Amino acid sequence: MAVKIGISACVLGAQVRFDGGHKASTFCTQQLKPLVEYVPVCPEQAIGMSVPRPPIRLQYNAEQQIRLVQTRDNSLDYTEQMLSFTAKLLPQLADLSGYIVCAKSPSCGMERVKLYDAEGNNLGKQAVGLYTRQLMQHYPWLPVEEDGRLLDPALKENFIARVFACYDYQQSMRDGFSIGKLVAFHSRYKFQLLAHSPQAYRQLGRLVAEAKLFQPQELQLRYLTELMQAMRQIASRKQHTNVLQHLQGFFKKVLEPASRAELSELIDRYRRGFVPLLAPVTLLQHHLRRYPNQYLQQQSYFAPYPEQLGLRA
Repeated sequence: MAVKIGISACVLGAQVRFDGGHKASTFCTQQLKPLVEYVPVCPEQAIGMSVPRPPIRLQYNAEQQIRLVQTRDNSLDYTEQMLSFTAKLLPQLADLSGYIVCAKSPSCGMERVKLYDAEGNNLGKQAVGLYTRQLMQHYPWLPVEEDGRLLDPALKENFIARVFACYDYQQSMRDGFSIGKLVAFHSRYKFQLLAHSPQAYRQLGRLVAEAKLFQPQELQLRYLTELMQAMRQIASRKQHTNVLQHLQGFFKKVLEPASRAELSELIDRYRRGFVPLLAPVTLLQHHLRRYPNQYLQQQSYFAPYPEQLGLRA
């Protein structure tokens, strides 16, 4: 079963924007595409809006409700049509492991979408696209990112790590949730969690330890939601260094002094920004092949996503 990612159709190159154009993302159409199955959606076209079409925006009405209206004539209101379409579509998206939306769009934007008052005055970039707002409320655990933010290497790596972790969790629970499966999954993600959030690492550890106190369905959803929230935090160089030093500790009794010194030096060079994360991780994997350790071999930290994406280099 492929990793399924929802995506704004224009980000895949479909000419469905209000001006008849697209916002094709090179990363999405070239690097990521061979590794996933996309579910393209253009909510504006889906509710019957033409291509091209007059632009729309988010605007307060007299009752201070945010509405999706035509920019030049706010009496043309598409809010109910969009909400009706979204309500019908959302149940069909439960098997997605991520979603890439079009930035700044009044229907699809994830954040910083322009909002206007009832008189048409620009209140600034403080809204969320109507469609994406409903999506994130319905699936609070779903990794969602904007096309423009994927140009930032750290944000891109973070999003992809969340997508593949989400997919891994979904696959782990595909045939039914159990505490045993949860314990096994959490064990594999301990170091990855530690890199993203030491606090969440401890909190999720307590949640798993107290698993019998919760109803299975509640626990399954709560763990996934808290896991995805934790992984939204960018793993810093300092936190990665902490994880690398933890992993190094597993080899201190088996490595000869020269190899220990080499590994310590490489980790420190990563800490100081002289080499990419891939360098110490590769050396640790080399030692792991020489001195197998079942607990370490199962850690997702070593391969959080397909290496051909090159995100750690």
